[in-house]
Parts: sequence; structure tokens; C-alpha cells
Amino acid sequence: MCGIAGWVAYDADLTRRQADIDAMTATMSCRGPDDSGTWVRRHVALGHRRLAIIDLPGGKQPMSVATPNGTVAMVYSGEAYNFTELREQLRGLGHTFETDSDTEVVLHGYLQWGEGLAEHLNGMYAFAIWDERDDKLVMIRDRMGIKPFYFFPTRDGVLFGSEPKAILANPLASRVVDLDGIREMIGFTKRPGWSLWKGMSEVEPGTIVTVSREGVRTRTYWKLDAKPHTDDQETTVARVRELMTDIVSRQLVADVPRCVLLSGGLDSSAVTGLAAARLAEQGEQVRTFSVDFFGQEENFQPDEMRDTPDSPFIRDVAQLVGSAHQDVMLNPAELSDPAVRRAVLTARDIPSGMGDMDTSLYLLFKAIRGESTVALSGESADEVFGGYRWFHDETAVRSGTFPWLAFRNALMSERTQMLDPGLAAKLDLPGYIADQYATAAANVEHLDGESEQEARMRTICHLHLTRFVRILLDRKDRASMAVGLEVRVPFCDHRLVEYVYNTPWSLKTFDGREKSLLRHATKHVLPDSVRDRVKSPYPSTQDPGYAAALQLQAKEVLTEQGHQVFDLVDRGWLHRATEQDAATMDPTVRAGIDRALDLYHWIEMYHPEIQG
Repeated sequence: MCGIAGWVAYDADLTRRQADIDAMTATMSCRGPDDSGTWVRRHVALGHRRLAIIDLPGGKQPMSVATPNGTVAMVYSGEAYNFTELREQLRGLGHTFETDSDTEVVLHGYLQWGEGLAEHLNGMYAFAIWDERDDKLVMIRDRMGIKPFYFFPTRDGVLFGSEPKAILANPLASRVVDLDGIREMIGFTKRPGWSLWKGMSEVEPGTIVTVSREGVRTRTYWKLDAKPHTDDQETTVARVRELMTDIVSRQLVADVPRCVLLSGGLDSSAVTGLAAARLAEQGEQVRTFSVDFFGQEENFQPDEMRDTPDSPFIRDVAQLVGSAHQDVMLNPAELSDPAVRRAVLTARDIPSGMGDMDTSLYLLFKAIRGESTVALSGESADEVFGGYRWFHDETAVRSGTFPWLAFRNALMSERTQMLDPGLAAKLDLPGYIADQYATAAANVEHLDGESEQEARMRTICHLHLTRFVRILLDRKDRASMAVGLEVRVPFCDHRLVEYVYNTPWSLKTFDGREKSLLRHATKHVLPDSVRDRVKSPYPSTQDPGYAAALQLQAKEVLTEQGHQVFDLVDRGWLHRATEQDAATMDPTVRAGIDRALDLYHWIEMYHPEIQG
């Protein structure tokens, strides 16, 4: 796992701009604390920061191969889980290798197949290849968008990086945010290609972007296709079990300490159980980590999303699999620390407004990094198998909009209530969300003869796998790589995604519950309590001390007359929010204060030019 950066300029001599590529590369040091390197030629500059996971002494980047017609060089971030098989295939085709790294396999794969390499890879990756034979840059991102990748077209080429901060470090990139950027930041629809920063775009998942003297060309190499599902229930469950076992086994491969994130829910517990079984075969004990809050279990109150605390279920799993388990316990002071908020904002480059769910995730990963370098996560299972509560809420399903917005009306309230009224009117978020939903729904391919129910649920699943999951994957990647921790997501293996996506909804819920296929495919490694547990999302603190700490910080912000944050935030609303009783505060108000504080610190750190 690594961080990459680069610059192509056909009308400039980049050998004179070493300081600029060094600055871009330096912003990725958190993603790659183990090594740094650049490769600079007249029209191209590549930068790389390395987090060593496989072949620690080898795999140094940028990596290049000289061919009779020119050099091919690459900067690569990610993991190719099938690199061993690909290496043997390439050897059979005449290639020789100097290292044991997956990076070298990917580079030789490009020499063999060109852009067709993408179809051969199983993994999470974002990489850029400069092909001197054609004077072109090829940028490729994994199918599900696990690894972030951004680019910024210029007058004579392009800037690119794993994260926006790498691009923003170049003097050619402006720090402009317009109304269109703000709409998506608030709207929560994950518009394809969105980056917040004007002129900057994501390399979309499953996409190849090629830059040449003729300009920028984009090609999609993977998307979710509708295919008939012919397996019966027993065969389908067996296939899911087979895939999950293989995926977890592949993703445990590393030359550094590994662990599993354990929340006590079905998803993370299934990964934990499968990982424990695989490691036991190798004579190893699985390590697990969880996040919790002081007093949460004893004082837990059920809410709209969470019926039970996580701790009892975590203990059941850890006891069953015999893991070396560690709880990372957090208090309101740690969660509300402005320094931690700024660390999260630095990691994300955007004011996400997810409050303690962001800061706790960052602190969890920071604690884990002291003992492990690779962690497996249960992220994305809800999108793949249909686990969220709104999948099973008829009103949300038939709402004609994104179900995660329809299910929780409070979600949009907590994201918009603190906005300046004039800004809110300009944004027209209802219109924006309606347009995005219409576009997203129109991109769903259906099978002939699908029932109305199956067609509707296929659309819902497609929205989650192409929109919602990308929000969460970006969050997890940024928070983990900010501390040099690689988090792997078994449920995003494209083989599993394709297979389950085309499984009829009636089969996904054959036992009358959410995630029936996963529940039955992994029941052999789960305690009874977890098999029967209702979906519970990532935890959030219920301690009123957290809300009180936010109020104190917001009062300090209110003393700053003329601050740019009040071009976005309604000063009157924020003042009223600070006067509420923290112990009885509506959670949406707390979330609004969190968002306002994010905006304040983001402006202080990034100094954006806000247009609109």
C-alpha cells in the first residue's frame, strides 16, 4: 500500500521542476512512511511513497523497465491478490522477475497486455504508468473504487495523486470550491467523478484514463452487468462460502503483522471466523481489534439505528475463535479533541461532518498501527448482501430517491440545518438529489422478464454498489492510510460482488432476514448470538460530554466576527445550538455542530476560494 503522485506536461521541461514533484510526493508520506522515490524525465514526473507490505526489501518505486523502444515506468498503490498466479502466467510467456513484489508483476502485466492488464487483476489498486514508447500516461483504478485516485487536467497535460492534497501541492492547481462541489458534499449522493475541488476529478472505479498529446481519453473496463442466476439456494450458499473462504485466504497474505477489525456484527465476525480458521492452519492466532467508548455498554440506550451495544457480541466472537483481542476505549475528550479533528480533515481533504464516527475510526486505526500493518474489515457487506435497514423498509424502497436519504429524514436535516439560508436556497439540494437519482437509476441494466419487485431491488442494490459504498470506502481508506495502516475489504472482491449482485432478492432474503446468504454461508464460524443479531451500524458515542465539548468549541468559533465559515454556516443557528442542554440534545443538532466545526477547521487549514 502506498501513495502516488505525478505530473505530465508536454510543453514543459519537468527536469527543472524537481521541487514541485518532491512537494507533491511529500504530501503522501502518511500513506507511505517506509520509503520515498521520484522518477523525472522531460515531460513526466512520478512520485511514490511506500508502505512495505509484500517483499519488504524489493518492490521499490517508481519501478521501470527498459524496452527496445523506450522505458515504461510505474507508480503503484494497492495490492494484487492474484499476483502469484499472474507471475507464473507471465513467466510462461517469457517474462523474468528480479523481486517477489506484486508491483513488478503488475508492471510486466502491462508490458504483456497493455491496458488489458486491468481485466487480469484481482485486488485494490490505483496506479499510473508512463509509456515512453507512445509518450502517454495510463491511469487505472480498481473495480470497486477501494483505492482513491484523482487527476487534474492542465493546459498541456495532467496532475494526479492518490489524494487531492498531492495535486493541491502543485502551483498549477487552484483551491477553488464552487456551488456544484458544495452540493455534493452536502447532498451525499456520491456523484461519479466528484472531488469537491473545481477542475479536479476522480479516476472512476473500473476505469482507465489515458493522457497523450491528443488529450484525455476514458474507458470503462468493468461495470455491474445484469446476468441470469441459475443456481438454487443450496448451491448459491455453497458458492458464497467458497468465495468468502478463498477471498479471506488471499487477503491474509502479507509479510507484516495482520489483524481483523471486529465489531460484533455479522460482517466483521464472518471475516474474523474465516481468518481465524485459515491462520490456525498455519499455526497462528488471529488478532482482533474493536472500538468502544467508556460507559457505553453500561449506559446504552437503543436508538433508530442501533438496538444493542457491540461489546457482548464482540466477546462471544473472540471467545469462539480464540483471538488475541484488544478493545480501544475512547472518551469524549479524545473524540472531540480539535487536533484529532484536524488530523481527520487532513486525511479526508473534505469537511465530511461525520463527527465522532470519523474521529473514533482514526483513533482506532492509530492504536492498531502500533501493533499491525494490515487489517481485514467487514466493510461493504451491507451493500453487497442488502443489509441496511432501508433495504427492508417499503417506504424507503419505493421513495423514488436514494433509500439512505429516504429512510432517515433526519440525515438530510443534520446535513443542512446549519447552512446559511441564502446558501441553502442557491444549492437547491432537493433538485440536485432528484437529478442525481434519475441519472443513477437510468444506468441500471435489467433482465427481460424481471418482476417489478426484483427490478426495484436490483436498482437499490446497484445504487449502493456504485454510489453509497464509495463514500464509506473512501472514508476507511483515508482514515487508515493517514496512520500507515492498510485496510483490506474482502467483501469488495469483484467475483463476490458480481455473483451476489445477480442473485435474486428473494434468494438474498430466503430466510426472511437481511443478508441470508452471508448468514448461512458463514454460520460454521459464528456464535449463535451473532447469527441472530440484527444489523447494527458503526458505533457512535452516547455520552453527553461529547456534545458539551462541541458546544464549547462552537462558542469560540462564534466569537470570530467576519470568519469565512459564516458564508456557509448560519450564525444564529449555531448560537442556538450552543444554548441547548447537552444531555437532552437532539442527535441531529449535535451532528450539525460537528459539521459546522469541520467547516471551520477545513477553511482554516485549506484556505479555499469559495465561489457562488
